[in-house]
Amino acid sequence: MQSDARRRTMGERARGGKGGAIVGVDKALTLAKRGIDDISDGATVAERLALAAKSSELLSSVWSLPPGQLLMFHQGTRLTAVDADSTPGFDGDKDDAERFIEISSSEISRYQRLLYANGTRRSNKRVLIVLQGMDASGKGGIVKHVFRQGNPMGIHYHGFGAPNDEELSHDFLWRVERELPKPGWIAVFDRSHYEDIVMPRVWGTLPEKTWLARYEQVIEFERALAADGCAIVKIFLTVSRQEQKRHFLERLDDPTKHWKFDPSDLDSRERWDDYMDAWQEVFERTSTPEAPWYLVPADNRWYSRAVVSELLRTTIKNMNLTWPPLDCDPDEMRRRLA
Repeated sequence: MQSDARRRTMGERARGGKGGAIVGVDKALTLAKRGIDDISDGATVAERLALAAKSSELLSSVWSLPPGQLLMFHQGTRLTAVDADSTPGFDGDKDDAERFIEISSSEISRYQRLLYANGTRRSNKRVLIVLQGMDASGKGGIVKHVFRQGNPMGIHYHGFGAPNDEELSHDFLWRVERELPKPGWIAVFDRSHYEDIVMPRVWGTLPEKTWLARYEQVIEFERALAADGCAIVKIFLTVSRQEQKRHFLERLDDPTKHWKFDPSDLDSRERWDDYMDAWQEVFERTSTPEAPWYLVPADNRWYSRAVVSELLRTTIKNMNLTWPPLDCDPDEMRRRLA
């Protein structure tokens, strides 16, 4: 009863009192942090999980509308109409977003441990995050910031480049299947199997019938993954040409960033419109209820990182996992220890 009262009080505070409006970003973050600090006060595992869920809800209250709702691709959405410099659903500034990411990453770490624990007990629950975007859209920085408090044991990151000779000797999904998350793990793909549709289309390296057939293969592949317990979050980081140019010039001017620059990036930039058309068709054909696409404005990297953090945290939270029980007699184990 006491924990129920605590949860009701937390919810009322987040709304500014009974029936009140959602409070400002700063206050919502303060309440969420306070709720997280109180989680250890729960007397039972169930109470602590309930407090963690409520804290996550408080954290989500900083958004005027959930990113999962605002940014999900729907038929009729045009990639070229997305304002890359916008911050939909977030009324705070960069400092607020950094604070949000810091708090959210601590909760991601908590849920990651819960997910991993279930994986050790034969649960197939796992998460696949697909990051796509034009060059310099911030894919690499997402992992460093969103998982800043995560445990490397349980997180798998893989970047996909052009397929090598061995990979070309197999079906295009072969190299992807090798990098999928194990039970209880989170896998992050920096680029993915979608490159094997977009690149051949833009550059004409394969017959049209070959890359067109891959759409259905990808849909079936992702549908089977989802049915087997893998949550799939597909994110396209939408960056403007002006912002991309700024990052390219920064890489050319800074000797510590020369390694990031590749002349082929400019070849892709010159085919910008072709890439936009190709990705538009990808979203229209492969955004499904099992594996939706999210188009995330990325000129403000603090915003795109906050969005990914929110999507990941709520994805694992909504799995409604609990800590797996002992699969042995604890009294017998205590006797052995004595």
